[in-house]
Amino acid sequence: MCYRIRGGGIEFLLVQTRGGRWTFPKGGVEPGLTHAQAAALEAYEEAGVHGRMEEVSFTRYVRRKGSGSSSAIEVGVSAHLCEVLRLGPPQEFNRNRTWFSAEKAKRRLREERSPDYGAELARVVDRAVARVQRLRSGGGTATDVMPKVQCIDGTWRMTNHDRARGRHWKISQ
Repeated sequence: MCYRIRGGGIEFLLVQTRGGRWTFPKGGVEPGLTHAQAAALEAYEEAGVHGRMEEVSFTRYVRRKGSGSSSAIEVGVSAHLCEVLRLGPPQEFNRNRTWFSAEKAKRRLREERSPDYGAELARVVDRAVARVQRLRSGGGTATDVMPKVQCIDGTWRMTNHDRARGRHWKISQ
């Protein structure tokens, strides 16, 4: 869940699939990477995100892959918050990315999906809003509170200095 604060409100970055649906930047876990590192990699590749990803997932949801009820596969997804510092060009071609308010993001995520799945994605947005608001009301931002994976210019590192001082990785392209 890539987000930014604009005008006191929270905005979420969604990408459009090749089929025209709006979704979060997401993907599978790569061997040797944590869930947060894989999420940072996907946000960078799919949306050109440079930012700070929380190490700990704020929620989980079920992603449905495939079409048709008999062939659909359900995959558990760990959702991580990413405070976007800036956007560069996506590494994947033909990726339309757009910022949406929470309400507009939920509407876009419900489009062309089953009511249950659309509602589940909308709940992820609601949980992200609640998490960001809790962080902000505590006097800090997401970058101040939890261990992060930071992705800048294709290089990412752990930003919790007690756990991973000085560890850097280059995102392979």
